Amino acid sequence: MISGSSGASDSGGAEFTAEGLEPVLREACARVGLNSRGAELLRLGSNAVYRLTSLPVIVRIARDRSVLAEMERAVGVARWLETQDFPAMRVPASVNQPLLIGGLVVTFWESVQETVEYATVGELADLLRRLHWLEEPESLGLPYLDPLAKLAASLEGLDGVSGEDRTFLEERAASVAKDYDRLDFVLPFGMIHGDASIGNVLRHRDGHAVLIDLDGFALAPREWDLIQTAIFYDRYRWHTKAEYTDFVHRYGFDLMNWPGYETLADLRELMMVAWLGHQVTTSDRSAAEFARRMRSLRTGEGRDEWGPF
Repeated sequence: MISGSSGASDSGGAEFTAEGLEPVLREACARVGLNSRGAELLRLGSNAVYRLTSLPVIVRIARDRSVLAEMERAVGVARWLETQDFPAMRVPASVNQPLLIGGLVVTFWESVQETVEYATVGELADLLRRLHWLEEPESLGLPYLDPLAKLAASLEGLDGVSGEDRTFLEERAASVAKDYDRLDFVLPFGMIHGDASIGNVLRHRDGHAVLIDLDGFALAPREWDLIQTAIFYDRYRWHTKAEYTDFVHRYGFDLMNWPGYETLADLRELMMVAWLGHQVTTSDRSAAEFARRMRSLRTGEGRDEWGPF
């Protein structure tokens, strides 16, 4: 249920800076009976992420108001996964959320642990295998994943990149879309995480691995949840051969042996590059990495020099 979705405080259009978000954080915490004093800003990007000091709670403030329904669904997913005893991020049971404050979407999550520690690629495989066995209830209202639509949306508004780069990405996307439409998926269709990579599986303070960032849950071919681990190993060398072998063994399927692998890899890669293109005007590091990736797309070389973001 959406809370605080009307009223004067929801139309203020808060500036998305540490200073501008401070009153949003303070009001959001006050509404649900939490103390924001001393909160630590962990990340400021498309979302602002805070860690409260009074309780093991993470507060996430989304920049884009259009994600309101998406975050409501993510909260619902978290609550349902808890009923299944599935290792994932939890939401405080007593908090009615999401909140809409200053035109921004605020959600509250139980903190996994005090420091960020990623789990292993093998544990990611275990979680995905277990997740893919679950049958989601219709009450979750999960959408069907349309990666081509997501890519097209990501290619819009790339004002910080050159017209030449934008045209290249659009033409490549059109070519990949034709190949994607001809894919013959072999894994069962059903519920997926939607952004399944090592960056979204953390070590809980009690030692077990948990899935985080639940807002991408959708209905889709399960291959989509395997593609990032495959290309992180195969194209960028962010995973070792031993890690990928363990992932395949524990999940039970090697995506790289599937005939559609290269097409799915090209599509996911384009989404990664387009996402980075939106960051070029705000970060010199992002701009340099975007240029490096564009050279790779044009030449077919140098992907092992990409840096993870």
